[in-house]
Amino acid sequence: MTSSPLRLALLGDSIAYGSGAARATDTLGPRLAAELAAAGYDVDLHVLAVPGAVSRDLAAQVRRAVPLAADLAVVVVGANDLARLVPPAQAATALGEAVTGLRAAGIDVVVVPAPDMSAVPFVPPALRPAVQAASVQLQRSQAALARAAGAVVAEVSEAVGTAFGTDPALFSGDRFHPSSAGYALIAQSLTPHVVAAAHARRDGAAA
Repeated sequence: MTSSPLRLALLGDSIAYGSGAARATDTLGPRLAAELAAAGYDVDLHVLAVPGAVSRDLAAQVRRAVPLAADLAVVVVGANDLARLVPPAQAATALGEAVTGLRAAGIDVVVVPAPDMSAVPFVPPALRPAVQAASVQLQRSQAALARAAGAVVAEVSEAVGTAFGTDPALFSGDRFHPSSAGYALIAQSLTPHVVAAAHARRDGAAA
């Protein structure tokens, strides 16, 4: 076990918040905290995400994260930018600025780019190629600016999107947010990236 708790903050939108899960313990934050605990960390979890948030809303969440002296922030954002047709460059710039603010406060950051919105059940089949192309465009812009600002980018969108596109049970009853099973899949995909970031921070502090 580490000598002091790993302060983990989740920033972003309804996916980071956990909308659609049957139980609070099924949401992304508690699942990632449990995986970190299994890896030997005592975790102090803070979920700062806000349902409905777009990338420009991250600035307010960063202002809440900094006084917590978080060690690691996981940022999940982009779905609402796509749904509201926010220009990719604008959304990615806001994300990059949020990462810059977190890194300036000494917080390590893992960014989870936008999901593939073409997997959402109510997207008409004829529109799915265009929606997928828009998702990929935003993902690439997010990844470039997030890395430039010092974040680790968890490239899980393609694999997760493929799973969601073939298994309706991964969606909750609203057919938009993940179900508890969907969150389990997302957490499983993110765990290697989040644990690696925690290890890197611990090893850096010990050096």
